[in-house]
Amino acid sequence: MEEKLERVTLWLKKKYGNEPIPEYKVNEGTVDTLYDLAECDEAREKNLSLLVGDMKQMAAEYEAKAKYLESVLRESLHLSPSSLSSEAVSDLNILVDSAMTLDTKDTSLTSFFVAINDVTLELYTTESKNKEMEQELIQMKKKLIKALLMEKRLDEDIKKAEEILELEKYREESHSWKLKFIASKSEELKVNIKAAEEQLTATGLDQSLTHESLFSLSQGVARMKEEMVPVKKELEAYCDLAPNPTLAQVKIEEVKRELEALEAEFSECIEGLTLEMA
Repeated sequence: MEEKLERVTLWLKKKYGNEPIPEYKVNEGTVDTLYDLAECDEAREKNLSLLVGDMKQMAAEYEAKAKYLESVLRESLHLSPSSLSSEAVSDLNILVDSAMTLDTKDTSLTSFFVAINDVTLELYTTESKNKEMEQELIQMKKKLIKALLMEKRLDEDIKKAEEILELEKYREESHSWKLKFIASKSEELKVNIKAAEEQLTATGLDQSLTHESLFSLSQGVARMKEEMVPVKKELEAYCDLAPNPTLAQVKIEEVKRELEALEAEFSECIEGLTLEMA
């Protein structure tokens, strides 16, 4: 990765020159994408450089060939550019330049057509390659943008996760502190209750007024209420008997006495509980 980063840095310096290089996050994905862009760009520049070199070489060869032909015309036909009219010289220069540019074998029309077709095909091929490289660069730029956006989202998600963890940590610490506080208070209240009970016992407090006794008495009252339910139901059953004044009156009196006894006992328990609580 260090070698790729070094090459990417050199490529960016070459591209931006004296201008500052835009900031970017250095990671494996970003460096790989920029490295691929650098390779494509350098390959394109190399191809252009080779093409320009070939054209210069061809121009030099044609120029040498033109000088040779000029010397042949001068020696064989005693013709020279100075003996031709300006229009002829202009046409001849255009013909020579065209032949040199197209790299033709001679100045015949057929050679020109063949050369023009070859150059057109070569131009089309070069343009196709350039378009393919441009598409590759566009795709790489999209991938780079996508990677940068993904990295940004990951940074945001990590930040949110850290905030949530910090909040959960604070809640946990607060809950732990509350539990410790409640436990401490509970122990403190137990100690205070025990001390108060001991103090009340020392002053002659009846054991029946303690919390345990009152709770037991409350349970006894609840049981008595439950016992009164079947008695009331039994009394209601006697109300449906056939009319027999003597027997019915005796049975009713018995049930009333039982009910009054239970109510009196219940009232005494309630009054005793009320006085004890007061």
